[in-house]
Amino acid sequence: MISDWTSLWVKRQAIFDFALQHRMPVFYPWKEYVEAGGLMSYGLNLVDQYRRSADYVDKILRGANPGELPIQLPTKFELVISLKIAKKIGLDIPAHVLAQAAEVIE
Repeated sequence: MISDWTSLWVKRQAIFDFALQHRMPVFYPWKEYVEAGGLMSYGLNLVDQYRRSADYVDKILRGANPGELPIQLPTKFELVISLKIAKKIGLDIPAHVLAQAAEVIE
């Protein structure tokens, strides 16, 4: 069974095309969607999460009991904006929003 997130990634180009055709501002869960052609994303940093997961794997391989490891929530969230897509759909992004973005794609 394919998860909803996997399905969203697989169909991303069709979603981008539809949103662009209808001039719809669409928010995505991760910056990878913006890098692939989406407008904006706000979500956890996947690379940071993978690194933190690797730390857990290392601790378990060194003998730590997985049941005793603390639960960790994401700590690094990022706003990513594509000005190129914003321009194509006729959307002006306010300067104060751009100033808060971790990354602006032009």
